[in-house]
Amino acid sequence: MDIKELSNKSIADLDKHVLDLRTEQFNLRMQRGSGQLTQTHQIRNVRKEIARTKMVLGQKK
Repeated sequence: MDIKELSNKSIADLDKHVLDLRTEQFNLRMQRGSGQLTQTHQIRNVRKEIARTKMVLGQKK
């Protein structure tokens, strides 16, 4: 999701999105630890998405 789409969401939606991304990040880390993760770039993409969402959330608050 790009910044324009994130800026159109409400604060509650952004909080939920961050929570969902954190859950996804945790699941990817567990997959990496057990050797099941083949696309390791997904971890980096989720981290960047969390940063984007938190930036927009900070601007709205």
